[in-house]
Amino acid sequence: MSVPELVRPVEILLVEDNPGDVRLTMEALKEAKVINHLTVLKDGVEALAFLRRQGQYAKAARPHLILLDLNLPKKDGREVLAEIKADDKLKRIPVVVLTTSQDEQDVLKSYHLHANCYITKPVDLEQFITVVKSIEGFWLGIVVLPKNGKNHTA
Repeated sequence: MSVPELVRPVEILLVEDNPGDVRLTMEALKEAKVINHLTVLKDGVEALAFLRRQGQYAKAARPHLILLDLNLPKKDGREVLAEIKADDKLKRIPVVVLTTSQDEQDVLKSYHLHANCYITKPVDLEQFITVVKSIEGFWLGIVVLPKNGKNHTA
């Protein structure tokens, strides 16, 4: 018997190399009412291998939503975003850029690369948690996301 789509966990991929931001994001998502499963990857190369189901990620679940930092080791978030949105199998996955950069060029480039939204991480702990809860409330509570898994088409 399969689990109805409404009660299946929402798959979230967090691509973030800062352990403090990972911890805060996890805490904020735990307080959510929506059932979710969070995968955390620390660099752009690993994130793309996960999304493409390569190597150790051959059986990885397709995320419903990607939270992407721009300043990543190995392959930065801008490159990751460009590759996601250029790939017919991945481009429909919403990507929320969640970064410390307030640089207007980063904002423009992210939207040019088809980011679904751009959010600057607040420095304040309470504000950061509020931002993550807002992302969760909007993207997982209001927006209808494409289904993931085997029925995902280009």
